[in-house]
Amino acid sequence: MTSDQLRKALSDCKGLRDVQLCFAGVADAAAHLTINAALLVPDEEDHLVKLTDGRSEYVLDADRVAWVKLSAEQSALATH
Repeated sequence: MTSDQLRKALSDCKGLRDVQLCFAGVADAAAHLTINAALLVPDEEDHLVKLTDGRSEYVLDADRVAWVKLSAEQSALATH
């Protein structure tokens, strides 16, 4: 996956979705990352793909992302 493809896939993350990622070539539990209430950091000069949960910032290696799971928007879940 390219950085542009990953950024497009994560573009709906506006603090209302949880994101689960799996990284290829990484062993065991370290291969999985979950970010609750994820927010995509706008593209910066370094052009790295970054997500934040408001407390930490996660820099993602797009070439190693095997799959991404986006939860339903939390506001949508609260209304049903």
